[in-house]
Amino acid sequence: MIEFSEREVKFLNSLEEARIATSHDDIPHVKPVSFVLDENTIIIATDYETRTYLNLKTNQNASVVIDIYKSGEHKAVLIQGTTKIIEKGEEFKKLYNIFFEKFEWVRRDPWKENKAPFLKIIPKNKTSWGLDIR
Repeated sequence: MIEFSEREVKFLNSLEEARIATSHDDIPHVKPVSFVLDENTIIIATDYETRTYLNLKTNQNASVVIDIYKSGEHKAVLIQGTTKIIEKGEEFKKLYNIFFEKFEWVRRDPWKENKAPFLKIIPKNKTSWGLDIR
């Protein structure tokens, strides 16, 4: 598995929005999502009816970009990997608790196992840039 550097971990932990890219029938699909970094994986909550979820059921490959755009000082981490869908069990509970602590929208609209899954992006490749800029 890919390891993140200290700078990458600090950067990833400082943000909560990412964009995930999946595809269906050779058509790319990109959307903004909330995420957390957990044990060198990117975790995203989704719903069963989303295009992202449906895409990943047939093609587990995904890309995620987490970035801050400022002209001349762009900072980003790009991750390509495979996705595991977490719907229930101890891992679901652990991830849910992390999301519950981090995001107000989870506390406002909680859910249970098998109601909305988590996507666990396991990095195969990563690229980062601009993280040394203060």
